[in-house]
Amino acid sequence: MSANLSTNLFYNRSTASMQKLQAQFDRLNEQVSTGKKLLAPSDDSVGYQRLQVINRANADGVQDAANVQLAQATLQQAGTSLSQIAQQLQRASELVIQGKTGTNSASAQEAIATELEGILQSVVSLANGKDARGMPLFGGKDDAAAVTAGAGGTLAFAEGKAPAVPIGDGQSVEVTVNAGDFLAVKDGGDLGSAIAAMVAALRAGEALPESAADTLATVSDQVTATQASLGAREVRVDLQAAQIKSAADDREITRSGIEDADPTETIVELQKTMTVLQATQASFSKLSSLSLFDYLR
Repeated sequence: MSANLSTNLFYNRSTASMQKLQAQFDRLNEQVSTGKKLLAPSDDSVGYQRLQVINRANADGVQDAANVQLAQATLQQAGTSLSQIAQQLQRASELVIQGKTGTNSASAQEAIATELEGILQSVVSLANGKDARGMPLFGGKDDAAAVTAGAGGTLAFAEGKAPAVPIGDGQSVEVTVNAGDFLAVKDGGDLGSAIAAMVAALRAGEALPESAADTLATVSDQVTATQASLGAREVRVDLQAAQIKSAADDREITRSGIEDADPTETIVELQKTMTVLQATQASFSKLSSLSLFDYLR
């Protein structure tokens, strides 16, 4: 009876040992296949919880990065458009100087007037550009046209301002400005009415109105100031982009330390486990085949 109990105990222990080794082998084999050492919450409950936090942070980071890319693209586009507008205004200023000489022929005055009208059309077209979302680049609170030329050349502007773009960490940035902020002046005038007044004077053979020339100069200064403002915002967004990337890199290092298996180490452990398992199976098989063992069992 005692021998039979000892035999059963040996058999049960050997079977349990082989099952444990087989489970360890299967787990290591899966780690090699998947490259992951954390395969289920039960493997490391604390590590699994940390992974969930990292995954949520990664999801937020992806959205923040997308918003930052949108902000960067929009700011760059706005900056390019403002540079082109500034070039048009520079040419308009040169034409105003020519128009003030008082020695131009009627045809020369007409040529200046025609070019000024073309400049206004170009500026309005640039101001009505759209961003990557299809929204007005220099619009207001909705998708209405940024600038509309009315009778007499007066410009009308979209109402309000575009919503700011969130860029992470509770921050947001206004990626553009309302066209009225740089094409209109405080006294109620605007670039359109100023150019219209100068065109009318040129065609009538009259002196260019100083107030219109002053408005053109003010608008030019406002465009320059707007360029500087948007440039500062772009620097801020670039810094945020770098911080988002750095945070993502740090999270990836942490995630890898928790979840990823070391290929070399795992393969070595797999080979060691396989060797022990095979040896255990061979020993058990050899002992099981002994006639005395069979008799006692």
